[in-house]
Amino acid sequence: MEFQLWMLLAFPLFFGMGWLAARIDLKELLSESSALPQSYFQGLNFLLNEQQDKAIEAFIEVVKVDPQTVELHFALGSLFRRRGEVDRALRMHHNLVERADLDDDKRQQAIFELAQDYLKAGILDRAESLFRELEGTTYARHALEFLLELFQKEHDWLKAIEVAQRLTEMSGQSSGNLAAFFYCELASEEISQKNLSSARAHLEQALRVHPGAVRATMMLGDIAESEGKHEKAISTWKTIETQNEQYLPLVAERLLSVYRSLGREAEGLAQLREYLGNCHSLDLLNVIFEGVLKNEGSAAAYKLVRDELERNPTLLGLDKLLEARLLDVPLNNRSDIELVKNLIHKRTRNLAMYHCSNCGFNARQFYWHCPACQAWDSYSPRRTEETGAAP
Repeated sequence: MEFQLWMLLAFPLFFGMGWLAARIDLKELLSESSALPQSYFQGLNFLLNEQQDKAIEAFIEVVKVDPQTVELHFALGSLFRRRGEVDRALRMHHNLVERADLDDDKRQQAIFELAQDYLKAGILDRAESLFRELEGTTYARHALEFLLELFQKEHDWLKAIEVAQRLTEMSGQSSGNLAAFFYCELASEEISQKNLSSARAHLEQALRVHPGAVRATMMLGDIAESEGKHEKAISTWKTIETQNEQYLPLVAERLLSVYRSLGREAEGLAQLREYLGNCHSLDLLNVIFEGVLKNEGSAAAYKLVRDELERNPTLLGLDKLLEARLLDVPLNNRSDIELVKNLIHKRTRNLAMYHCSNCGFNARQFYWHCPACQAWDSYSPRRTEETGAAP
């Protein structure tokens, strides 16, 4: 009975306390609202009606009336940058950085926003300087991420590698794959200058930071082949089997060419057939088809494609089958097959693409670095029909 009586007394008490708190909060809210300029509410109304230009002008009036509205300065500056009005964003954030009454956290935020403005404007040296000022602050990691983007734009691969390593230390997440691509870019620059020993050193470093760096292996094989070291090139390219066999089709034509130069084309074709048995690939099939057609004749080439089409039915495979079939059909009987083949070929044009998993961009050639979204290693080495990414 005592417990129930206590509960009866407590309910009104709690209700009264809640009512009092609500009254206090409501008074405070009304007080704050009355202190805001009318332009602020006009700006909110414009935003709700998706009239961004008018909203911006209204908020600018608020800033003129009450320069202490720091958060509104930040919001306007970011909005200007997103809209491409970088000059206005720079002025807004620069004024914040110059203010003497800002606390350390707000000043760091202003520097971070100003650095992004300079990056957007393409003034990369100023952006780099400001991002580096944020080392040791709460914005350090985000600043490093922007520095990584900046150094890639400048093609300053050594600095990009340094930043990638620092991000690994800070986040605990390995960036070895990314660093390996940067080493490959350095190697490409050395190859263009005919400095093959320096290029080889960069590629070996790429494999040290990321043993699965297929691109580095491919490039090492290319260097060996250019130096006439055919056996070395073959053994290097074949290590892709242990890295990621899906990338073997990218070196199939090179492999067969080197085997051919050694007088061992049949051995090369046998090797590629083995790869095709383990990893279906239309690109690999095309290379083998041309080799079989040349060395074994059209009947063998037709059988190769037919067997593969039965194992992995695709429209691209059907197109290749019709091509093989036409080789043995007399000229006066080709019209119907050519008609079907042309229809299939038109239908498959958009299926024979490489697809970026990051932004969805399709390309006819394979990229390690997406030209649309700048993502690394976002393309599958298989065509869109094979990956299911075809439109």
